[in-house]
Amino acid sequence: MPTYAKFFKEILSNNRKLEEYEIVALTEESSAILQNKLPPKLKDPGSFSIPCQIGSTNIGKALCDLGASVSLLPLSICQKLDIGELKPTTISLQLADRSIKYPQGILENIPLKVGNFFIPVDFVVLKMEEDTNIPIILGRPFLATTGAIIDVKNGRMTLKVGEEKVKFNLGRAIKEKDDGESCFRVDRVDEEVRSQFRKSKPDDLLKNFLVHSISAGTN
Repeated sequence: MPTYAKFFKEILSNNRKLEEYEIVALTEESSAILQNKLPPKLKDPGSFSIPCQIGSTNIGKALCDLGASVSLLPLSICQKLDIGELKPTTISLQLADRSIKYPQGILENIPLKVGNFFIPVDFVVLKMEEDTNIPIILGRPFLATTGAIIDVKNGRMTLKVGEEKVKFNLGRAIKEKDDGESCFRVDRVDEEVRSQFRKSKPDDLLKNFLVHSISAGTN
């Protein structure tokens, strides 16, 4: 039991009485709690992504991942961009679930436009399902090249190339994400009715209406 906890327990259980002018030394942890020196707890800010451009293609969100040792590009996007020839590679990637993936190849020195900068990036091209929200992953080599400084508390990222800097407000992109529950309605019935109405003749529609009306009245 910690010293301060034992002390409070003795006071509350009347096993120990304080003298009139007794000085009690508290631990550093107890002092921090009593003086409200503990920082407020913050929520998870989520993943960090930035807008960029490859060739003439704008990518709204590229994931900045300190846990990735390489920058990844899905094969489907690589084929759409047509930005260079894949070079063969013998490397293999171990994913978080410990499964092994073998890349299709590597794209070297691809100019990635971030703000006003053009950063040469080596992309490992992998055959995988394309994420439409965050299609590419920028790993540690990119973040090191750009001297990335991530302010997690304030949700900001600063990239520096030479003496020039570009700043991103990551919190704004996170707030745009809607995590609320949504309700969707599909008007398939109305669509089918309109389709059948266009196919049917007016006389047939009138006949069907009268038949159903008579049937409903007799029931």
